[in-house]
Amino acid sequence: MNTTDTLIAEIEAHSAHNYHPLPVVVATAEGAWMTDVEGRRYLDLLAGYSALNFGHGNRRLIDAAKAQLERVTLTSRAFHHDRYLAFCTQLAELCGMEMVLPMNTGAEAVETAVKTARKWGYRIKGVPAEMAKIVVAGGNFHGRTTTIISFSTDPEARADFGPYTPGFEIVPYGDLTAMRAALTENTVAVLLEPIQGEAGVLVPPAGYLPGVRELTRERNVLFVADEIQSGLGRTGRTFACEHEGVVPDVYVLGKALGGGIMPVSAVVSSADVLGVFRPGEHGSTFGGNPLACAVALEVIAMLRSGEYQARAAELGEHLHRELAPLKDTGRVTQVRGRGLWAGVDIHPRYGTGREVSEKLMDRRVLVKDTHGATIRIAPPLVISKEDLDWGLAQLRAVLGA
Repeated sequence: MNTTDTLIAEIEAHSAHNYHPLPVVVATAEGAWMTDVEGRRYLDLLAGYSALNFGHGNRRLIDAAKAQLERVTLTSRAFHHDRYLAFCTQLAELCGMEMVLPMNTGAEAVETAVKTARKWGYRIKGVPAEMAKIVVAGGNFHGRTTTIISFSTDPEARADFGPYTPGFEIVPYGDLTAMRAALTENTVAVLLEPIQGEAGVLVPPAGYLPGVRELTRERNVLFVADEIQSGLGRTGRTFACEHEGVVPDVYVLGKALGGGIMPVSAVVSSADVLGVFRPGEHGSTFGGNPLACAVALEVIAMLRSGEYQARAAELGEHLHRELAPLKDTGRVTQVRGRGLWAGVDIHPRYGTGREVSEKLMDRRVLVKDTHGATIRIAPPLVISKEDLDWGLAQLRAVLGA
């Protein structure tokens, strides 16, 4: 076996098989390119599911992390540290909100949002104890904790992990009539992805998000937007909700907030909502640590310039313009997305999403499949137009288009 095959065999022997990675072993990376252990370069069109919006080894982010590493990395929340105030105030300002509750991973942030909504429901809305309901959408992906998979419709995520957490109602994504029917006096929140990423980059019908916003206001229900994948520049705006002119009550953020360096997530909302917490009711040893705050502050500064949103919008238009003709070839059944984010459904005659991903890997392009037939394209926002065009040329070649 070659070096790659040997390493993969060893990884498979010593690591739980909860992922099915493509057979590549990355050693170094810079910008939109990764290099494997045998020196082969690959164009990254996945960007860590949007965690690497600003590219691999972004110099601004690396420098911010290095500077903080020399000062202090962790205090726990038992003590304040000197980066925390700036992180909270600047992230709240970026979101147009007032308060921040920092965590580490996206799933932790979603769990935090669930707890926030329930506590708000009991303390502020006056929902009877143990009666709070949260409405979610079918096809969602919010993480893989026990509570989160309790409201997943993905059999792979749910099977053999019960009993499940009650308190959730699932309605079809994009269906305002079903949403209206699901809201009751005990509903405390609607939790939605403005664009469903894991489901295949599904963009809801025009008017859906504003309709949900109107319904939640009418019924005194929190609108919680999971912008972990869609937010922080990916769609050509800071938040995907902005495309529909919607401001939710709560943003759930993660992935790109850590710049591909640190796991950083946060729930961001008003003081009326996050003010329901009291000491000891929720926390995280590493949440809001100095190193995480230093990196996230640089991410926030980069987003405040608007440069990355504009780049995602411009290159995103080009991406979708180039992908659209694939439908005419019959090799692709549908292309969806917004900004530098696309879901491409492969016609079964030309292979599964996994098979197309493997063929692209052979041509030194890395994407990832989902739900059998779909590949997702989400390059770092720093990718050059020339590199993007080269990657799309490889896709056309793989599909014989």
